[in-house]
Amino acid sequence: MRRRNALKSVAACAVVAGASGLLAACDPSKPQFYAIDITGADYAKDFQLTDFDGKPRTLADFKGKVVVLFFGFTQCPDVCPTTMTELAQVKQSLGADGDKVQGLFVSIDPERDTPAVLKEYMRNFDPTFLGLYAGSPEKLAALAKDFKVYYKKVDGKTPTSYTMDHTAASFIYDPQGRLRLYARYGMGAQPLANDIKLLIQGN
Repeated sequence: MRRRNALKSVAACAVVAGASGLLAACDPSKPQFYAIDITGADYAKDFQLTDFDGKPRTLADFKGKVVVLFFGFTQCPDVCPTTMTELAQVKQSLGADGDKVQGLFVSIDPERDTPAVLKEYMRNFDPTFLGLYAGSPEKLAALAKDFKVYYKKVDGKTPTSYTMDHTAASFIYDPQGRLRLYARYGMGAQPLANDIKLLIQGN
């Protein structure tokens, strides 16, 4: 009878996991994240970028904080500002723990996103968020390849009115600097806050 009940429990769990796409939800030993758990991934382990003040930055600079890194461009009409606004809301909702969250915005539009533009753009969301740039198209391409990020310039009606297609997701690192989560666009501030809180707590 116990074996039959155990099998029923496993079957029910499999059904729930199949419906949600989260098999890990059936493993009580794992934290219950809303974002995709990519702990142990062999890519996107670090970066070498420059912030809008001209300071070289690597992941080690933010040890002790949960880092949320997003690739975008300042003239993005919706996805980028929505993502950064939600992250600012997350930081605020966490109270004192919000100081343990670092937002990073990596520009995929080096033609228009100058350091001054990036700095002003970040001020719209949170004064601690940093805008980063690769320094050259070749370095940006190499970084995007390492992060498995897609981006492409889409011509507009004029040479300066182009837009950028790009991957709409955030990479989240725990306070030890390990890549843990992949948060797709549209996840929402509250689920993201829950995930970040778990990472801050050491999960």
